[in-house]
Amino acid sequence: MKKTIFTRHILIASTSALAALATPVFAQDAALASDREDADDIVVTAQRNNQTQVSRTGSLGALGDQDAMSTPFAVKSYNEALILNQQATSLGEVLENDPSVRMSRGFGVAAESFVIRGFTLFGEDIAIDGLYGITPRQLISPELYDQVQILNGSSAFLFGASPGTSGLGGTVSVRPKRAQSKPINRLTANFQSSKHFGGSFDFGRRFGDNDQFGVRINGAGRWGDIAVDDEYRSSVVLGTGLDWRSDRLRVSLDLAYQRVKVSYMRPNVQLAFNVTEIPDVPDVSRNYGQPWHYTTMRSIFGVFKAEYDLTDDIMAYAAIGAADVAERGLYQGLTIDNAVSTGDAFVTAVNVPRNDNNEAGQIGIRGKFSTGPVNHQFNIGASHLRQMNRNAFEYSRQDRDPLGSNANNLYEPVVVAVPALDFFAAGDPDDPLKAFGTRMTSFFVSDTLGFLDDRLLLTVGARHQKLDIQPYFNTTGEPDLTTAYKKNATTPVVGVVVKPSENLSFYANRIEGLTQGPTAPAGTTNSGEVFPPFRSVQYELGVKVEIGAVNASVAVFQTSRPQGIIVGNTFTLDGKQRNKGLEISIDGEIAKGLRVITGLSITDAKQLSTQGGLFDGNKAFGVPDYTANANIEWDPSFLPGLTLTGRVVQTGKQYFDQANTMRLPNWTRLDLGARYVLAASNVPVTLRFNIDNVANRSYWASTSPAFGTYLIQGLPRTIKMSATVDF
Repeated sequence: MKKTIFTRHILIASTSALAALATPVFAQDAALASDREDADDIVVTAQRNNQTQVSRTGSLGALGDQDAMSTPFAVKSYNEALILNQQATSLGEVLENDPSVRMSRGFGVAAESFVIRGFTLFGEDIAIDGLYGITPRQLISPELYDQVQILNGSSAFLFGASPGTSGLGGTVSVRPKRAQSKPINRLTANFQSSKHFGGSFDFGRRFGDNDQFGVRINGAGRWGDIAVDDEYRSSVVLGTGLDWRSDRLRVSLDLAYQRVKVSYMRPNVQLAFNVTEIPDVPDVSRNYGQPWHYTTMRSIFGVFKAEYDLTDDIMAYAAIGAADVAERGLYQGLTIDNAVSTGDAFVTAVNVPRNDNNEAGQIGIRGKFSTGPVNHQFNIGASHLRQMNRNAFEYSRQDRDPLGSNANNLYEPVVVAVPALDFFAAGDPDDPLKAFGTRMTSFFVSDTLGFLDDRLLLTVGARHQKLDIQPYFNTTGEPDLTTAYKKNATTPVVGVVVKPSENLSFYANRIEGLTQGPTAPAGTTNSGEVFPPFRSVQYELGVKVEIGAVNASVAVFQTSRPQGIIVGNTFTLDGKQRNKGLEISIDGEIAKGLRVITGLSITDAKQLSTQGGLFDGNKAFGVPDYTANANIEWDPSFLPGLTLTGRVVQTGKQYFDQANTMRLPNWTRLDLGARYVLAASNVPVTLRFNIDNVANRSYWASTSPAFGTYLIQGLPRTIKMSATVDF
């Protein structure tokens, strides 16, 4: 049956493509030669604009926008063309192009989290234009953004401490779209298997005698079942970007709305403590979720920014953002508790209504000056983040019901009633009260000293941060003074760049990560204790090369961080994990009409200090020993307007447990696609056809190092088709 459906999709796509191809042929028969030349120019221009793009630039927070060749950090940006051409529906689908990033999932919910250099990055720790706490919390729709920027490595000085207790291995920041000098009028219709339909619009204009005022309005909507059996997803996003610029002043306002719903969702798979082997992977499209499993997430957010040139060399800047987030859902867990992996399991349920109100701001002065032969690029600033979380909890029993009411099976799932939510409850689900408040204030200063005509660059700086953490009793909304804390930390940075030429640079850095401390788990003598913030320390060496239209980089790194362990039934931060590795990344046009995004990341993540020394020297779980990507785009000369695409994603083995007795095998995924640009009545039309997981391979994709004991299955073969009209 699945082969029949797949064949039907291929036939539909092929018929549509042939019909589209025929249209310009018939039009050309009746057109004048000049019209044919105009159409050829339109096709060539549109195809060039549609080329997948990666830029080696990005926002480095406190340091502002920087070219990677002149910075002691590994930074790159995946741009709007890539998002559109790959028909990405989530931020994870964009970031999986990066060989150093792998996508994971959050506990029980439709959340994306990421593993960068062996450390987790939660969805709530994604920045927007350098500000934390403003983006949607669990899932981010990429249609609103011009760039998805990734910084590999720690970033406490650059961006400040992450509010969601992650981000020690890397930072991701998204940048909203802006109106360009050329008007944008774009409509897109799309389809994703099995019954997921939608579309998007994107309009941009600049007004005024000098194009000083810009308006960019774009949005998207998608509804229907995806390739996992019966899993339904819908997403609606709308964004408006306004900006005004004069000789010295630049201001912008971005406002956005996002609503995502997922129902009948395939859950993560948890293993009970008595299970000692990784279960076989179920059928690739099998849904072992429950029809009542759903989540709805709504976000309203915005950012206002201003920049003013005090002089030709000194700029004052400020930014302020806010977000209102509401999350509702009934979440399902599935735990396998059969030691011989028959797939026998039980179903659990939890209801966690949640509201978040966040504000963030940043202000500073950035500029340059010279002292004799030494050039300086300085930056002085301050930032503040405030978050208030309101939630409640309702849990079902977290084990197998002796009466069998919640019994199930991974390979032969059945529908069960919602387990009674009477095992543990806190707060009012109908009116969630305050549960957790966070205030983070920081002051930062840096100077980049340029020697020998800026062929030698030395960056030194520090950020002093104050973390004010205030838990609340969510049953009353009153503050819990016993676990609150206010702590200060200073995180320095030192970086060096040596540029023998404009196209070659060597770099090194010593930078720290800073994150809010963990909470002692239930069952320990200090259960509920919130630990002060802790730091990681990173050392990195690298080289970057530009050869024509090709960019390449190689980096080696080492990062050490404290680890939570239990000593004498007391939770402490006396453990230690050390990750070191090698990253190779290449992107650009290696020959005319042939573009690549490729690379390799090798990570050796070890547990150096564990409870009682039991696991000292073992690999850290949830960290693949290597990850590799190869994206290729080819514009064949025999058919102008056609681009063929292919991508191979490979992930090495990773351990599932601290003892290293269970291991997920490596896996490889192949994606193929094509797009064709044609001129219809002198309007460029782009047709796209992509197949992810062409072989329809079933595999365990990951186990999150943040959550452990959870298996995340890779998605089945997914067909994506779209048509874009730029008029």
